[in-house]
Amino acid sequence: MRRVVGASLVGTTIEWYDFFVYASAASLVFGTQFFPSLNGTAALLASFATLGVSFVARPIGGVVAGHLGDRLGRKAVLVATLLLMGISTVGVGVLPGYGSIGVAAPVLLVVLRLLQGFSAGGEWGGAALMSVEHAPPGRRGYLGSYPQIGVPIGLLLANLVFFTVSTLTTKEQFLAWGWRIPFLLSVVLIAVGFFVRAKVSESPVFTELRERRARRSAPLAELFRGNTRELLVAIGLFIANNMVGYILIAFINSYGTRTLGLSSSTMLFVGMVGAVSWGVFTMLAGRWSDSWGRRRTYLVGTVAMAAWTFPFFLLFDTRSLPLMLLSVVVLAFGLGLTYGPQAAAYAELFPAAIRYSGVSFAYSFGAILGGGFAPLLATWLIGLTGTSLSVSAYMLLTCLVSLAAVLALRERSAAEREAFVLAAD
Repeated sequence: MRRVVGASLVGTTIEWYDFFVYASAASLVFGTQFFPSLNGTAALLASFATLGVSFVARPIGGVVAGHLGDRLGRKAVLVATLLLMGISTVGVGVLPGYGSIGVAAPVLLVVLRLLQGFSAGGEWGGAALMSVEHAPPGRRGYLGSYPQIGVPIGLLLANLVFFTVSTLTTKEQFLAWGWRIPFLLSVVLIAVGFFVRAKVSESPVFTELRERRARRSAPLAELFRGNTRELLVAIGLFIANNMVGYILIAFINSYGTRTLGLSSSTMLFVGMVGAVSWGVFTMLAGRWSDSWGRRRTYLVGTVAMAAWTFPFFLLFDTRSLPLMLLSVVVLAFGLGLTYGPQAAAYAELFPAAIRYSGVSFAYSFGAILGGGFAPLLATWLIGLTGTSLSVSAYMLLTCLVSLAAVLALRERSAAEREAFVLAAD
């Protein structure tokens, strides 16, 4: 179990480190590197658009990885998605800027970002199922939270590396070549992740499916035919979490530096505190969901996020570091409580034979509706209204959508959850 959980955690951390390195670079440097002909705001919007375009590829990655994961197994797909993410991330690190190859630079940037999105769409479902399907009774929420904390750990690592590089270089050096270092470091992390994941055994639930020849020839078709309600609930559960998460991941960096006039090192530090808080609350929420139930944990987290949407920016706009840290820590509480139970909750929504397809598609499509273009829309709202409270209203709207999904989520007893997850047909 330790090897399985460790592999899910390490692999997901590396996968999302790569993803968040891009998000940090999009908010800090891509505007000048790849869109120099545009003015400041337009360049930032174009940069955030490349960030969002990956979410278009996520459902495709989720569909492909889900089909292969339900047909061939969880392990092989996990290794493949990890390698694809690594190759595309290193590709961004060596990609020449607009000044060297002209319009080909942003075009290739978009292609590499689409590959990242394709990989991310298939990664999470497999990592989540490996942990949940291996977990002993009564601990699926807690052990399922390990691949979840790979996201805030990946965010922490990405911010830490960017913080270190930006501190050790001048502004000119950082813009010229320093920003590439976090992308190139991915080579080392991918090698470690591949080694760890290659040693993990296949999910016992999938192994039984294979032995009983209970696998489906068209899992996605069966998913849409008989599990539409569960799919809609799963998508809705993720919308607010992903949207609010991308405000923390990507938007506050550019908002703090461009609008509030704070240094990039200050904003990266705030992001790191938010990432640590998010990870802690995610672990606690996974454990709490085993005793409280998935629905109740989600409910507390969603209401907490909704209640904090306006205080978050009111505190953030003070430019006071202690108040800014308070704003992200409290926001991370709601994020954690709506992220920690997700792996177990998703696994308990879909039958084993179509589970990889179900969780991957719901996760990917929820990400499109939630965080896919959140930094872009938030930047546009600030420009349109001149106030961060418009972003707060946007955050609140997504929380209300997710709240409806939480209320539609049926709570299973511990015995029902256990029997459903292990059922091989």
